Amino acid sequence: MNIPFLKYRKIYFIFSGILILASLVCLVVFGLRPGIDFVGGSLLEVEFENRRPSSEEIRTELKNFNLGDIIIQPTGEKGLIIRMKETDTETRELIVRQLRTKAALTVMRNDLIGPVIGRELRERAKIIVALVVLAIAVYIALAFRRVSKPIASWQYSIVSLMALFHDVLIVLGVFSILGFFYYVEITIPIVTALLVVLGYSINNTVVVFDRIRENLVKRIGTTYQETVNKSLNQTFFRSINTSLTTLFVLIAIFFFGGVTLKYFALALIVGITAGTYSSFFLAGPILVSWLGLKTGREV
Repeated sequence: MNIPFLKYRKIYFIFSGILILASLVCLVVFGLRPGIDFVGGSLLEVEFENRRPSSEEIRTELKNFNLGDIIIQPTGEKGLIIRMKETDTETRELIVRQLRTKAALTVMRNDLIGPVIGRELRERAKIIVALVVLAIAVYIALAFRRVSKPIASWQYSIVSLMALFHDVLIVLGVFSILGFFYYVEITIPIVTALLVVLGYSINNTVVVFDRIRENLVKRIGTTYQETVNKSLNQTFFRSINTSLTTLFVLIAIFFFGGVTLKYFALALIVGITAGTYSSFFLAGPILVSWLGLKTGREV
């Protein structure tokens, strides 16, 4: 079976451009909602024994505590997560007592993260992501240093980073929408999921690029375009099977896991789907189009 991956590459570029533009617009308009891990504050998670009170009932019960803008997020069938500004231990205990006058409950989490710790975590997360991206770029450039014709090794590195940018931006765009409409926050597990997406995406891309390198050495294909298309076909079904196996597990976690695992799994589902798509429908086609620009003719 020979899939003409490169025949419709302009359509892939337009589709990805729309996704990137939509994600950027969402990030500018909605922004991201940083979690307690990054901004500091108090988090209270409770599980009610019987009926879970509505968000309005909870706000009414807590209005005398002067907590400012609180975020109430239902979890599971009877659980509830309440995020609020930084409060002392005594105040949090009073809040629990007040809620118990409404209904019987069990406290699952009662956490406090100071703003200094939150700021440090935020800066560390930025540094980690930057270092991972830099390491990936250097690795690709070194791994393909012996492949200089017709595309230089640094061009493989640049294209892989373009694919990573595409994948991560789509995930952030989705969480920007979820944060605005459903108060979903960017937490440490979500950042971890983004790092996993980086690794998974680059793995798929390297598999494709490595096959291109092998086929160039073996001189499989009369043109670079033919070599790339053959390489994509040789690796497509293997990568799809690997991605689907992972996605099935993540979908199960999304539907049956807790609230923390739920959005961790969702980030991976979106990221792995985008990464698999970009490895085959963006990375290889971009290489071919780049060669066309370099030579000044259609490739």
